[in-house]
Amino acid sequence: MSYLELFTSQTNVFSGMQKTLEEAKYVIFGVPFDATSSYRSGARFGPNAIRQASLNIESYSFRSGIDVEDLAVYDAGDLHVSPDAAKTIDMTRLVAEEILNAGKIPIAIGGEHTITLGIAKALGKKAAKTAVLSFDAHLDLRYEFLDSTLSHTTFMQLINGEVKPAKIIEVGTRSVCKEELAYAKKTGIEFFTSQQIIQKGSDQVAEQLKEKLASYDNLYLTVDMDVLDPAFAPAVQNPEPEGISTTQLLDLVLAQCDKRVIGFDVSEIAPIYDQGASTVVAAKVIFEMLCELEKSGKK
Repeated sequence: MSYLELFTSQTNVFSGMQKTLEEAKYVIFGVPFDATSSYRSGARFGPNAIRQASLNIESYSFRSGIDVEDLAVYDAGDLHVSPDAAKTIDMTRLVAEEILNAGKIPIAIGGEHTITLGIAKALGKKAAKTAVLSFDAHLDLRYEFLDSTLSHTTFMQLINGEVKPAKIIEVGTRSVCKEELAYAKKTGIEFFTSQQIIQKGSDQVAEQLKEKLASYDNLYLTVDMDVLDPAFAPAVQNPEPEGISTTQLLDLVLAQCDKRVIGFDVSEIAPIYDQGASTVVAAKVIFEMLCELEKSGKK
């Protein structure tokens, strides 16, 4: 071993622990892209801010009884994004494809939520047997917004139309337009509003989600941090009042983290809008999802 290898290392690695790519089961990569942002920009700073937060919170999960430090995680760094959304989506697809083809689980850190389209496209033939479960304040089912058909407001409609996953369910919904509601009804895209979660309780909704997802071979999970009420995560690009709590989100998403999960992403943190609280929450969500997936793999 050289002195360079012995005495130097990349400091801003997610969780501070790094396996080799060959050893890794989970491969993290950042997508610092927010070129289609329509309200508050800044999610391009999300990946590294979330990494920094991950270095400063404890890594043991009481929910799963597993420590992130014991997981085989490799942080590949950030995608070399283009200001052209289509090019960035395609690069995201290529990277995610390579991770999936290596038999590993891709975990993307955004960046704006549009990045999920790139990972969904990487599913290829697996899409027909994959349910996409999205936690988001918005449906993102518009056909066009601000003269663009490819943006953070349209990507879920593109996933449905181009990728054609077996099922799409959205959770935490509370900000939509009539066009999106009509599209969801026409195409069979189901959603649970934040009011339903608050009124019924996260446990009941989690069980309903389990029942609806039981028949699918694979699951892909995507978390837009604006699913949380701004009281819990104010530093997002499109904050929306009357959201769910951090505990409710974790109860809901972790209940779906089983052996069928082939990847996940966490997006839309724009760290400049608070003093670091939102990035800590995002890092915690990733920690807990990783630990729950590891636990499910041991059953």
